[in-house]
Amino acid sequence: MIPTPNPPVTFEEFVEWKPENRRYELHNGGIIEIAQPPGKHEEVMGFLASELTLEFVRLNLPYLIPKQALVKPPKQESAYSPDILILNRPNLASEPMWKKFSTVTQGASIPLVIEVVSTNWQDDYIKKVGEYELIGIPEYWIVDYLGLGGRRFIGNPKQPTISIYRLVDDEYEVSQFRGDETIESPTFPELNLTAQQVFQAGLTAGEIAGGA
Repeated sequence: MIPTPNPPVTFEEFVEWKPENRRYELHNGGIIEIAQPPGKHEEVMGFLASELTLEFVRLNLPYLIPKQALVKPPKQESAYSPDILILNRPNLASEPMWKKFSTVTQGASIPLVIEVVSTNWQDDYIKKVGEYELIGIPEYWIVDYLGLGGRRFIGNPKQPTISIYRLVDDEYEVSQFRGDETIESPTFPELNLTAQQVFQAGLTAGEIAGGA
């Protein structure tokens, strides 16, 4: 991620400026360009988006996964572009920034948000956990398919881990899934998916055969 120099900008300045063909986030008034992710990151993200879309279509839920929508924490000059953002379409009518800026600010609009970990793992495990909790997003996944996160978050030795944060009494409680453990999602309780199935979406056939 490439930070831009000062001075800080407001959210309105950011969304008016932001180009459509590249990904940027706003972190406390600083514009951050999100570097082009590796192919494995995209494979994991695409696999999860497909599986979750199949599930909410099967359940006839009024959800959608937008391409470039932003999540804005309250009272802050910040805006995030999650890897996967599931929106509750009926609540978008109550979102003051949706029509003009495709931006959501309310937990009721966001059943689930997912970040696939890259080298900037601190943002996912530290910054965004607190921000998404403050917004009131009911469920937040951190998909760390390379085991990059700090040991205090994923244990020692590090290993590929899916951390699922569930909002309970306005605070997140976390459950973690590895290997052949079946993911437990409050939003999609019938989802039949193991952590390893997600991780393998980002591995080549040779790596899977070799146990990587």
